[in-house]
Amino acid sequence: MSLFDGRSTPHRSDTAAMVTARRRVHASGLFDSVAGIVAGIVEHALTPAAPGVVFDAGAGTGHYLAATLDRVDSARGIGVDLSKYCARAIARSHPRAAAVVADLWRPLPIASGSVGAILSIFSPRNVTEFARVLDPAGVLVVVTPNPDHLTEIIEPMGMLAVGADKDERLAATLAEDFETVGEQVLREQHMLGRDAITDLVAMGPSAFHRSADEIAADADALTGGGTEDIAVSLSISVTTATPRRS
Repeated sequence: MSLFDGRSTPHRSDTAAMVTARRRVHASGLFDSVAGIVAGIVEHALTPAAPGVVFDAGAGTGHYLAATLDRVDSARGIGVDLSKYCARAIARSHPRAAAVVADLWRPLPIASGSVGAILSIFSPRNVTEFARVLDPAGVLVVVTPNPDHLTEIIEPMGMLAVGADKDERLAATLAEDFETVGEQVLREQHMLGRDAITDLVAMGPSAFHRSADEIAADADALTGGGTEDIAVSLSISVTTATPRRS
């Protein structure tokens, strides 16, 4: 379902090639640990007092939403993304997942207080709208990269680095409407070859500025036909809504 109203947006949506690369990365199991952690958080937090709806904001391929729905049998999922290619992947990711094409920076096409859990994983955070759609008994789970995430390939692959003030910016963004009640850091090392590194770059915003051939050539030069030891380093925050200040 698409809810675009004809107005233009300054944001770029993922292409079919980017979605294909992301699906290969997820199929490789590289981010299975974070998917399991997020699913476990929602499983324990989604009490009978909260609606059984999980909203994945900027859901991508629906990988994390599907993992959560697999864990929580009673839940239904809604994945919103700007990309129609992502929406198709979300709709196919799980029998209880629905997909909507919409801009996260505009009013969300979700009823107030109707969501029991929100997932914001490597995605923009429209905090005001999150606070509106989340039930008072619900949780917002935010996953963000740490400064050492993929650090071994950031410079040689021409990727954007994570800012050192990431934690402060996240806290400032959430402070008005949410309270952090739990946080954990996930750090893993993975041996990745040329194709896996190519897909990691090709699935993200770097793919808007570089050709597939350029990305593959840099990955080939980096690995030399072998593998590289790559860090996956993420912060997972669990927050609950706080009453709006009058």
